[in-house]
Amino acid sequence: MLPDTPPLLTYSWKLRSRYGETDKMGYVYYGRYLEYFEVVRTEFIREAGLPYRTMEEQGIMMPVIESQVKYHQPVYYDALMDIRLMIFEKPITRLETWYQIFTEYEKPHVTGKVTLVFMNSETRRPVRAPLAFNQGIDRYVAKGME
Repeated sequence: MLPDTPPLLTYSWKLRSRYGETDKMGYVYYGRYLEYFEVVRTEFIREAGLPYRTMEEQGIMMPVIESQVKYHQPVYYDALMDIRLMIFEKPITRLETWYQIFTEYEKPHVTGKVTLVFMNSETRRPVRAPLAFNQGIDRYVAKGME
């Protein structure tokens, strides 16, 4: 499911699965994984220096236009997850984000992709990614290479 090329960047966020997120089998409910993807994406965007709130104040929205999730093995209640966000290309009008969720197991439990579009909040038309957004990506990549 992931592209064959190395990612431009990888960002990791730790989160523990909570009881209310599990189903009767003790597995994290399948719909929660998209929420986990949003958590790591929001934290990355904040760390890159252009939080969603700032973009919204500047008239930019980022609706999801596509999502895919592949379930390899369940995550159980109280598991410490390492949720990894990967970006393979800097966005022009669309931001493609890729994900893997690991626990103590060697292989990922879940792999996913979410595509968002930068949109003018008044016209509801696609726009170019804010320059500050791509500069934040550049800073994050440079920081990781130091």
